[in-house]
Amino acid sequence: MTEAPANSTALRALALRIDELVLLARRLQDENRSLRQSQEALVSERANLLAKNEQARSRVEAMISRLRALEQNG
Repeated sequence: MTEAPANSTALRALALRIDELVLLARRLQDENRSLRQSQEALVSERANLLAKNEQARSRVEAMISRLRALEQNG
């Protein structure tokens, strides 16, 4: 008859461990979702910065071309 309380205790411990693991899994899912959203935002920001960099490069190249043309005419 001593096995019943031991089994009951083991089952309670197992149930608590399962609850802990479920909570951990939920927390990890939330963290994963948050990290994916952050990654998407960073990828978008990077694309915008690359586009701005290309615009700036084009403007600088256009200014250099105009300066060279002025230098040749002057």
